[in-house]
Amino acid sequence: MKHFLRMFFQVCLYFYCKCLWRCLKFVVRKLTGQCELQRICYNTKPGAARTMKIEASLKGSKSKRLQTSVNVHPDAIEKTIDDIMELKRINPDINPQLGVSLQACLLQIVGYRNLIAEVEKLRREPYDSENPQHEEMLLKLWKCLKPNSPLKARISKQWCEIGFQGDDPKTDFRGMGLLGLYNLVYFAEWDTEIAQQVLTDSLHPKYREVTKKELSQLSKAEWEKKKFDKAIGYSFAIVGINITDLAYNLLVSGALKTHFYNVAPEAPTLTHFQQTFCYLMHEFHKFWIDEDPLDIMEFNRVREKFYKRILRQLQNPEMALCPHFAASESLINM
Repeated sequence: MKHFLRMFFQVCLYFYCKCLWRCLKFVVRKLTGQCELQRICYNTKPGAARTMKIEASLKGSKSKRLQTSVNVHPDAIEKTIDDIMELKRINPDINPQLGVSLQACLLQIVGYRNLIAEVEKLRREPYDSENPQHEEMLLKLWKCLKPNSPLKARISKQWCEIGFQGDDPKTDFRGMGLLGLYNLVYFAEWDTEIAQQVLTDSLHPKYREVTKKELSQLSKAEWEKKKFDKAIGYSFAIVGINITDLAYNLLVSGALKTHFYNVAPEAPTLTHFQQTFCYLMHEFHKFWIDEDPLDIMEFNRVREKFYKRILRQLQNPEMALCPHFAASESLINM
């Protein structure tokens, strides 16, 4: 009975708050002469803060036409904006900038949804050694990472040198499908210097300097262990596939909206996702060194800690993960 009363109270509270919110919106519109979409566009700077508010407003609208506007085809966005202006009784001649701002937001919202579909398609496509394009990409990965060491055979133990588990990498792509290969090739091809350095460090890890604060907290036994233990490396390619999974989860959960809405003036693309992967690989590598794990069995702990740190960063509506994609440089004042 107590559980039923609690549920009943929560339902009543929900409907009360919902009705109160709608009444409040009605009053504010009458006082300002602007609908919620206008107030958001006029009072919030472009980027994630504005786009996420527009998305929430459209999805939370009592109008089905507004609710479905976030799911339209990209080619239908312009007409959708006209429908929204008509439904909200907004004169486009008096408010020309509103249409531009709404269009930019819808391009990002619809683009994010389409990006998820594109990434999911790649993730579901298995690596096929009979497919010449798949094989070509795999060989390109080797050439980018080991340009001075020719691959002696397609099936070779040499693959272990770049972090695959066996003599045929195709078995390692099962979890993330072609998406893992796409990301690794992009990293090796477009951030070649960093990718090669990360690979080298993963094979020949360096000691991390122990700070005075850490030193004071170590017992004699712990210090002796730290002093003589070898720094722990990791398998570059396997970690790359694992970080692909991390990036994928950030994407489908919606956490990456903050980043993409700040770095992509219009629709985020697969290239934006791959560049984010490059950033995550580089940052995880530095994080791994700072964590200084005792052995490779600590990988899941370090990965989870890194994942939570990225999530915390993405809670900031002004966050743009990649330094070379600073929101202030890529977004225009819409």
